[in-house]
Amino acid sequence: MSSPRAQPALARRLTTRDAAFIGVGSMVGAGLFTAFAPAAAAAGSWMLASLGIAAVIAFCNATSSAQLAAQYPTSGGTYVYGRERLGPWWGFVAGWGFVIGKTAGCAAMALAVSVYVAPPAWQRPLAAAVVVALVTVNYRGITRTAALTRVLVTVVLLLLALVLAVSASQLWGRPALDGGTPLPGAGGWDGVLRGGALLFFAFAGYARVATLGEDVLDPARAIPRAIVMSFAVVVPLYAVTAVLLLHVLGPGATASTGAPLHQLAVMVQGPGGWLAWVVSAAAAVAALGALLALVAGVGRTTLAMAREGDLPRVLAAVHPRFHVPHRAELALGAVVVGLVLVTDLRGVIGFSSFGVLTYYAVANAAALTQHAPHRRYPRALATLGLVGCVLLALAVLVGSLVSGAAVLATGVLGRFVVVRRRAATP
Repeated sequence: MSSPRAQPALARRLTTRDAAFIGVGSMVGAGLFTAFAPAAAAAGSWMLASLGIAAVIAFCNATSSAQLAAQYPTSGGTYVYGRERLGPWWGFVAGWGFVIGKTAGCAAMALAVSVYVAPPAWQRPLAAAVVVALVTVNYRGITRTAALTRVLVTVVLLLLALVLAVSASQLWGRPALDGGTPLPGAGGWDGVLRGGALLFFAFAGYARVATLGEDVLDPARAIPRAIVMSFAVVVPLYAVTAVLLLHVLGPGATASTGAPLHQLAVMVQGPGGWLAWVVSAAAAVAALGALLALVAGVGRTTLAMAREGDLPRVLAAVHPRFHVPHRAELALGAVVVGLVLVTDLRGVIGFSSFGVLTYYAVANAAALTQHAPHRRYPRALATLGLVGCVLLALAVLVGSLVSGAAVLATGVLGRFVVVRRRAATP
């Protein structure tokens, strides 16, 4: 059995700014255009409380991830941290949770692009084509991924600022579109927690920064800074968006549409106005940026797991010219293409949240075991993050909870069989 140290290494080419752009690009595309509607359906007028819970838990997770990434600056994120701090089984649970959760997230982002730019009959084929195109970009090297991500993030932030500013100036002070009618069945602590679990999907992008530990220059310094920088940009943006949606649309109208920001634009100018086109463009560009970073992050976690034999070792290959885990990314692309052809946008958000919350629960548990020389943040943050991840994972919709737990258990069972066979082989 070959040692992980004997495997080809990735090239360290990313700066702190590059890593921060990847984190922002991952988060912005995931949340603003997909998560607020189902969160409003769950939490109703308490959606801001859900956003606050998701943000606090995400911050706790970010500090644990940054602290661990500084000590273990290699590809794989919490898969590596769990193995080093808690043992191989916990590392596998984290890595498998990340792979299944973020593979579903890739499908969600590809579908989000197609929903905003194509008629229904063309949405699934377009989503598949988008996946193929962005896997091709990643295949050509991480510097190309970072360069394109910088462009996408800059464009989407400018477009979003324009949409929010125009909508607020034109609509603030008017009665809410839904007339303030309460949503039946929404709210309560279960609804608020479910809304938090759904909105957590929007904050999970900083995980991609930690998984790029083998691509980043001076990772012990750069990764913690990049995580905090990306988080500081996204939280205020989400808060402003949530306040505007609740004040102008109301929770009922926000929950009833798949595109709340598009509805804002329609209220300002009508369906054919230029602002509606700007929203569609922003949604497509944001989702493209998120998908681009997701492919890079999942590919590197798959690489780390394959190096240890927790996934087929054939996926551990690094391209000799482009220095990327090309087989892992091609396999991911094939699975995501299959998903976008058979699933729908809302159906994958809860499943993705369950997998990623499992991943971060292990990250917080691993951070609690770190010793003083490597501790950058209080233990209380990791404890709060661990408890919060467990609560939010259990709060997702029953269907997402059952399917997520089943796929997670299938992976654990598969590893158990493989380990037993290896032990029995002379």
